[in-house]
Amino acid sequence: MNRNQRRKSGKGPMRAFMAIAAVLVVILVGYWAYTYFQGEDQPGKGSGMTTEENGGKDTAPGDKGQAGGKDGNKDDNKDDGKGEEGTDQDPLALLEAGVTEEDLNKEYDIVIAGGRVVNPETKLDHEGLNVGISKGTIGVVTAKPLKGKRVIDAKGQVVSPGFIDNLSYDPNPLGVWQKIGDGVTSNIAMHGGTSTPKQWYAHYERDMPPVSFGASFFYTQARNQFKLGRYDAAQQSQIDKLTKDAEKALNDGALGISFSLEYVPGISAEEIIPLMELAQEYNVPVYFHGRYSDASEPGTEIEGTKELIAYGEKTGAAVHIDHINSTGGTFSMKEALALIDEARAKGYDITACTYPYDYWGTYLNSARFDKGWQERFRISYNDLQIAGTTERLTQESFAKYQKQGKLAVAYAIPPEAVVEAFQAPYVMIGSDAILEPGHNNHPRASGTFARAIGLYVREQQVMSLMDGIAKLSLMPAQRLEKQAPALRKKGRIAKGMDADIVIFNYDTIRDRSTVEQPDLMSEGINYVLVSGQVALDNGKMNKKVRLGQPLRSHFERVSAASSGGTLQWEGKSYPLVTYNQATYVDLAAFGEQGYGVTWDNVNHSFTLEKGGSGSSEAAVSPSEALKTGELMLERDYRVQAGDASEKLLSIGKRAFVPISFLQQMGLKAENDGDIWTVES
Repeated sequence: MNRNQRRKSGKGPMRAFMAIAAVLVVILVGYWAYTYFQGEDQPGKGSGMTTEENGGKDTAPGDKGQAGGKDGNKDDNKDDGKGEEGTDQDPLALLEAGVTEEDLNKEYDIVIAGGRVVNPETKLDHEGLNVGISKGTIGVVTAKPLKGKRVIDAKGQVVSPGFIDNLSYDPNPLGVWQKIGDGVTSNIAMHGGTSTPKQWYAHYERDMPPVSFGASFFYTQARNQFKLGRYDAAQQSQIDKLTKDAEKALNDGALGISFSLEYVPGISAEEIIPLMELAQEYNVPVYFHGRYSDASEPGTEIEGTKELIAYGEKTGAAVHIDHINSTGGTFSMKEALALIDEARAKGYDITACTYPYDYWGTYLNSARFDKGWQERFRISYNDLQIAGTTERLTQESFAKYQKQGKLAVAYAIPPEAVVEAFQAPYVMIGSDAILEPGHNNHPRASGTFARAIGLYVREQQVMSLMDGIAKLSLMPAQRLEKQAPALRKKGRIAKGMDADIVIFNYDTIRDRSTVEQPDLMSEGINYVLVSGQVALDNGKMNKKVRLGQPLRSHFERVSAASSGGTLQWEGKSYPLVTYNQATYVDLAAFGEQGYGVTWDNVNHSFTLEKGGSGSSEAAVSPSEALKTGELMLERDYRVQAGDASEKLLSIGKRAFVPISFLQQMGLKAENDGDIWTVES
């Protein structure tokens, strides 16, 4: 090989070496720039503010759950480019688009800095975000630096909406602090509740719990006024009185109606149907502890689930099935969920909840322990344990504790039932417990929410973190918010929402409560904020923070003040109504103006088509005046006309559409005082 050949052969390796060196230089420079600017962007840098310890690891938490429950197969659901309702809009880009200079220049009461913020409503899951809080409200969520009087360093931690326990009981002074320790910021007594909500709310407003609170109209308690036994059916006169009581309760703030059919087997369909019809009229859900909780005939759990679905189908009322893992689907979960799937596919509003334990608990003197319980639940005396103790039962001790009405834990739920329940997209969390003095309680009173994330999201990967947080916060809010405006600002982390927030370490969050010690606080939850105040402060309880607010139903009715004038359209006159600062007209007016109006019972939506063949007949003439006192309700019905879409207002049997919808359709509507005119 001559010199020129050697020179040529040496150029290849030299060029490769130089290329690699150049790439390394670029990477090093990029890394230096990134770390420099990341440091510059940290909230509080150079401003003289102190930043608190995060109490957790510096590395961002991982999450290998399956997004979307049983149908999901994406890792983490983080930054997947899918915004609200599955759109292709980037949740982070949408978030930053709403941030103003005023938002960035403001000094906030509290800034939660650098955390992994998860907002299930918009599918936002992003690390390094900052949350600014003022006067109990979230003012901004952004990746840009913020100034705050106090800065909580959330780097390496998850920043989640406060958890909502919709299947709890009265917020007693002991149990509410266990809820705070478990990340719960709203405690709602929908399994139980009260027959006199006016007095109930007044009592807890005086008591000032640290969690927000609400309750159902509890039918069992109301029924006791007639001294009916648990196996007795009510008479018609009693049913009429109970229905009136329920209506008064709803107007006094009750969030819905609740039945415990297994505990009061005498409650008949004749009692249930009138209250279901009332619930449909008032647009509130009905919560059911089902009639059966086993697979042994007569009276199987599947029969019980079918019964509840049938009530929803008959009346159109929203049905919620309590703790389906222990009542309604314990030994037949797949079949029970299939029945609910079928009903939902037909357009019926059916949801359920579960708790993350494969053992249930209740009082030994309840109807659940009627004769034959061993065969029904496939357990023996030794499978029962007195909660708050280490004692397993015998035939003799069972008889003793049954007379005392002790609560026992029963090891009787197949583990797969809990997993299958969690994987259903309409099943949310409900603890079915709150700690009471004496600690004769199921451990779910203290550990439900931490256990759901620690065991079923992180360890077993049954669901993604996004789905898990939705089941613990957003979904319970959505179940009750139609007539409870306060809940529309909970279960989300976004501008304008209530600053009910949980900050936890994903790597360490877990339940510690046990059957023997149900009072042990959860681990890995470092901060809990209620109405913008820190109730759990870096793992330490601050019992001076008692800002829980009442969560009540609220109903608007037609009145002289809601009159919006009239709409003149092609020689016809239609009354208008105002609601939430918008003006509405009866949708049936379109049927008189040459539009086909088609109703989709599955999607609960109307479609308008000019000259279409849909029915133009209405139950009530759109020209008929509204009746004073009629309920004005948002039922989540919609109307669609081409690309135009809008939510509807329901008043009696009539659907009303905002005047602005006409303009979306290209119709020109002019306002002259109290008279609107549609120009041809």
